[in-house]
Amino acid sequence: MTEPLLYGGVDAGASATKAVLLDGNGALVAEAICQSGMDFARASQAAFEAALRNAGKAIKDVRRVVATGYGRKNAAFARSTKTEIACHARGAYDYFKEALTLVDIGGQDNKVICIAADGTRLDFKMNRKCAAGTGAFLEEIARRMNLSLEEMGTLALKSTAPVEISSFCTVFAATEILALVRQGAKTPDIAKGAYQSVVKRVLEMDPLEGKVAATGGVVAHNPIAVALLSEATGKQVALPPNPQFTGAIGAALFAMDETLEG
Repeated sequence: MTEPLLYGGVDAGASATKAVLLDGNGALVAEAICQSGMDFARASQAAFEAALRNAGKAIKDVRRVVATGYGRKNAAFARSTKTEIACHARGAYDYFKEALTLVDIGGQDNKVICIAADGTRLDFKMNRKCAAGTGAFLEEIARRMNLSLEEMGTLALKSTAPVEISSFCTVFAATEILALVRQGAKTPDIAKGAYQSVVKRVLEMDPLEGKVAATGGVVAHNPIAVALLSEATGKQVALPPNPQFTGAIGAALFAMDETLEG
C-alpha cells in the first residue's frame, strides 16, 4: 500500500479562509478559498474539504495538516498551529529563496516581515488595530461608492488626479469619501486615492529596504496596489504565485517538516 504523501495547510484569515494541499516535493496540488464569516471552524473545514475535492483526494491521503491565521485554533483537524508571521515568511521564502522584505496586506491587518538570505526571520511589524490601510478599508470605500472591489481597482487605473485621503480611521475615511463626492471629485480619482492610502500606511510601518515582495488578497486581486507600491518604493515589487495562498502554503510546508521530524 502506497503511503500518502499529501500535506495540508489552512490559513483561517479574518476575511477569507484558504486551504492548500502540497505533494511530497512541496508542489501545489490543490487550493480552495471561502469566506470566513463568523464561524472559523466551519470555514476551515469547508475550505479544507474543498481542497480535497479539487485534488480528488480524501482525508486519509493527507499525512498532516497545520493551521495558521486569525482563526487557526478553530481548525480542530489540524495537528498543530503556526503564526501568520511564520507561515507567510516560510511560504514566500520557499519561492524566492533569497533575502527579502515581505509585505502582506490582509483583510484586517498588514504585516511587514524581514527575511534573511537563509530564510531566517529577522524582524516583523504589524499595523495598528485600526483597519485603515487593509482590505477591509478598501472594501468599505468600494461599498460607499456602490462598487465591487474589482470595479474600484479598474476605475483607479483611469485616474488622472487622485485625491488624498487623510483619515486614519476607516469610519472617518468613509465620511471623508462622502465629502469628496459632494465636492465633485471623480470616482476614479477617489478610487486611486484609496489605494494610495493603503500604500502610505504600509510605508509608515517600514521603509521596505532591499528586495520587496507582496502577498495577500489585496495584491492578488488588485494589480494597481502592486503598481503603486512599486512606484512608491522605486523598485518592482515581486509576487509569488498564488499570493493569497502564501500563508496556507507556508503552513503546509511546516506540516511536511513536522512529519519528517517524526
